[in-house]
Amino acid sequence: MSRVLLRVVLLLALPAVLVTVWWLASAGSTNVYWPPLRTILQAFPDVWTADRLRSDVLPSLLRLAGGYATAAVVGVALGTLIGSSPRVRAVCEPVLEFLRAVPPPVLVPVLMLFAGIGDTMKVAVIASGCVWPVLLNTVEAVRAVDAVMADTARSYGITGVARLRHVVLRSASPQIFAGLRQALSIGIILMVISEMFAASNGLGFAVVQFQRGFAIPDMWTGILLLGLLGFLLSVVFRLVERRALGWYHGLRASTRRSR
Repeated sequence: MSRVLLRVVLLLALPAVLVTVWWLASAGSTNVYWPPLRTILQAFPDVWTADRLRSDVLPSLLRLAGGYATAAVVGVALGTLIGSSPRVRAVCEPVLEFLRAVPPPVLVPVLMLFAGIGDTMKVAVIASGCVWPVLLNTVEAVRAVDAVMADTARSYGITGVARLRHVVLRSASPQIFAGLRQALSIGIILMVISEMFAASNGLGFAVVQFQRGFAIPDMWTGILLLGLLGFLLSVVFRLVERRALGWYHGLRASTRRSR
């Protein structure tokens, strides 16, 4: 119990310090663009009502989920294929390096031409940016599968789908999850950017509308809400990772104890 309490304290210590510094630094502010934190917090419940959460936050989360899930499936599938075959990797590597160098926000106007201005475009923008950390981490993880383990599985007749599931993906899963963690933060950024272009709802749309209407405290509440959502999604991801990689964390813990 004491360890859990200590972890909670360590988790909340830095945010508490930053909020305190922000509160004190902005307490006497008369700058219209830098309102006191007290004013922002007072405006928060009035801005983000249940109706606005349904009309702006829920669509944003659904788009993020769609783009992130698409990127995860495509990234793991292609990464496994490319990482498993040196020939495929040699053919695909120049194209992958070219596409990876293109910033996803630049693709927004292009995707608008083909997918319109609806949710399909926004999901495609999110997926186009999230796929790269997943894909590249999967490629490297599959390439790094222990040769002795692979040979042992082959000698026991573990081939095909069973080998892919129990040997390749299981061995590569810690690094794949590292890519998924990176993709989550990128997805939140692209979710906001995609909603700033030709959108009628969403968190990015709301923040821009507040800024254009000079509702500066309301704009800051949107930024705070984005930060809170990012934190909550990170916590949920960490719980899922702990559950999926329980064997890996247990192995690391036992290794540390043996030292």
